[in-house]
Amino acid sequence: MKTDGAPTISSAPPTSFQLFLGFLGIGIIGFGGVLPLARRMLVEDRRWLTSDEFVDLLGLCQFLPGGNVINISVAVGMKFRGWRGALASILGLTAVPTAFVIVLGVIYDRYRDDPHVQQVFAGLAAAAAGLLIAMAIKLVRPILTKPAALFIASLLFFAVAFLRLPLLPTMLVLAPLSVLLAWRLRP
Repeated sequence: MKTDGAPTISSAPPTSFQLFLGFLGIGIIGFGGVLPLARRMLVEDRRWLTSDEFVDLLGLCQFLPGGNVINISVAVGMKFRGWRGALASILGLTAVPTAFVIVLGVIYDRYRDDPHVQQVFAGLAAAAAGLLIAMAIKLVRPILTKPAALFIASLLFFAVAFLRLPLLPTMLVLAPLSVLLAWRLRP
């Protein structure tokens, strides 16, 4: 079944090697925020998850400690291939970026006062902001038809963005409320 225009999930679960390659691709081309790339790979390109499954998984992974995409890679790997899939996914995601960050750190340490380097980092920050906005738009689409989910998401956004409440306590309050609303409003 299609979800908000996204293709259905593929019939054959990915192998550990396919998980490694999929997340390796994200790790290689992902600069700044890779969440949009992870969503595209998992939902649109490889069709390992539906759009709704991705949003649900992202919600869980945001609640857990650690980076969202790292948590997603582990969860997707576990879903399809258990601990071997989780290990393959996280290694694929982190191998190249780890080496790249070490090399860039050494270079940046040496040239950080160069105005050209400062301009490059300003441009990268703008690109990362654009990716984040595009991802937010894609994430909100599946919940636009779910008033309770939209209400909870709006409450969370308002509490954190405008009231400046800490994320974890706010989520600890809103998560049970969200579960209760979903349970009470289920068809």
